[in-house]
Amino acid sequence: MQTVIRVGGASGFWGDSAIATPQLLAAPLDYLVYDYLAETTLAILARARTKDPAMGYATDFVSVTMAQNLRVIAERGVKVLSNAGGLNPGACRDALRVIAQAQGIDLKVAIIGGDDVMGLLPQLRNENTREMFSDRTLPEKIHSMNAYLGARAVAQALSRGAQIVLTGRGVDSALMVGALMHEFGWDWRDWDKLAQASLAGHIVECGAQGSGGLFTDWDAVPDWDNIGYPIVECADDASFVVTKAPDTGGLVSSATVAEQILYEIGDPAEYILPDVICDFRAVQLQNVGEQRVRVTGAVGREPTASYKVSATFSDGYQLEVGLAIRGIEAVGKAQKTAAALLKRTRRMMAERGFADYADALVEVIGAESLYGPHSRRGDAREVVLRIAVRHADKNALEIMRREASSPGTSMSPGTSGALGGGRADIKPVVRLFSFLLDKRRVPVSVEWESSSAVLSQAVAVGAEWRPSTYTAAPINLSSPHPCDQTVVALARIAHGRSGDKGDDSNIGVIARSPQIWPWLQENLTAEKVAAYMGHLVKGPVERYELPGIMALNFVLHRALGGGGMTSLQSDPLGKCYAQMLLDMPVEVAAALLGTGTFE
Repeated sequence: MQTVIRVGGASGFWGDSAIATPQLLAAPLDYLVYDYLAETTLAILARARTKDPAMGYATDFVSVTMAQNLRVIAERGVKVLSNAGGLNPGACRDALRVIAQAQGIDLKVAIIGGDDVMGLLPQLRNENTREMFSDRTLPEKIHSMNAYLGARAVAQALSRGAQIVLTGRGVDSALMVGALMHEFGWDWRDWDKLAQASLAGHIVECGAQGSGGLFTDWDAVPDWDNIGYPIVECADDASFVVTKAPDTGGLVSSATVAEQILYEIGDPAEYILPDVICDFRAVQLQNVGEQRVRVTGAVGREPTASYKVSATFSDGYQLEVGLAIRGIEAVGKAQKTAAALLKRTRRMMAERGFADYADALVEVIGAESLYGPHSRRGDAREVVLRIAVRHADKNALEIMRREASSPGTSMSPGTSGALGGGRADIKPVVRLFSFLLDKRRVPVSVEWESSSAVLSQAVAVGAEWRPSTYTAAPINLSSPHPCDQTVVALARIAHGRSGDKGDDSNIGVIARSPQIWPWLQENLTAEKVAAYMGHLVKGPVERYELPGIMALNFVLHRALGGGGMTSLQSDPLGKCYAQMLLDMPVEVAAALLGTGTFE
């Protein structure tokens, strides 16, 4: 029988549920992978390490997840792969060893090094390194600088007998790729298998997002309280099946898997990773059993000569305050309150010699302020006024911090005071600075027990790319029954998923049936998306097609107010953007509405 390796995705971010690991350990499993490092998380870890040099890693991984489950993991012989090392993998390993020793467990732990390239900072300044998106020069004070590493060091650590591998910054899918490359012994130039393994890692890297979490048809997903986390069963030919932990909620279907495939991928023909450039346009999904979806068709080509590097740096401070306002004309009262507070604090700041706010944003949550011209809740009787401001000087923001509570007795009726019962915290703004760095300048290392080694080649290059052999079937772009048109929300004929890449939002839209796919290709253009989302998008909108899963992927540039921790928006990651787009009215043939669902 064909060998199958089973990998469970137990964490999608720092803060994911503690239910994942125990439920996954109830299934036959070879590996557990834990992803903690969003770009926003890097900024948080940089701040933590600045305060305490012993910090800078995902502490919950050790103190909660491993502390509670390490004995079962050891007894089952399950290997653990995680980027919980963050900016300080050594400290994470040491903390884990303390936990293991206290429980009488002897585990071989390896750490991957080399992603920290702070030592190159003087050279990079002399070389006039530029930010890859804004073209700005390196800021004066850099907190951290880490390259997104690939999978080869993970595979090397496993070949040395490591039972737990801790990495710093790497691409999210590298943990899965490293495990599969080690188990199957694939050639590092077999680009198609690397692409398939990368897709498997991409599907589980966000935890339950790959098994029904955030699904458009949310009411079809049972038992959120015990939602199942995803498992990939991969064969030697690199085809794999997505399923989930047994006896759990959630949903694994072609539709839920398709949504996760589209999550934050940008151009599906150029999904660039350190080990391979993936092309997902020809990916095919097939329901092969209850809660089981087979995935095939990813192809790859040789990777680029560069790593992406993300540096973090301080860029002033920001403050977010909130007031609950209720009653008749609550929206109008909230808007007048915001205008008064901003006018008052600007006057007080000027009187004290401070410059104006670097940026200010007012949102009336409950009145759909993020929807802009598409809002339908102008008559709401219960809202939260949210004011977010940024300034280079922390002392300037102290004025708004104090004044934000004054409307409780001096402005609109129905104001119940500041949310949280006290004054909000002023937080430092930590921004990202991203650039490309020659891979030859990054000595990737594997450290285990009392020895370490630097990999002579951390990635493979050399083979020529062979394009996908997938050919889409001819389609008829003429809608049936053109005279029998009806207007519906886009969600009636499609579903979708959205996320972020820095200041860009990524919205994937998937046809609910093969009959709808031609309509989607013909009618849902980049221009229409740009017009509908124009109140949020400051840059161009690009559209890409994935015929294999009947999907379109839109990249909305400069749509998140800076993105991550630098954005003043209440949704800095664009999580709601797909939901907003799916509410767009579209005119379709009535016959299309009864053509079934995505299978």
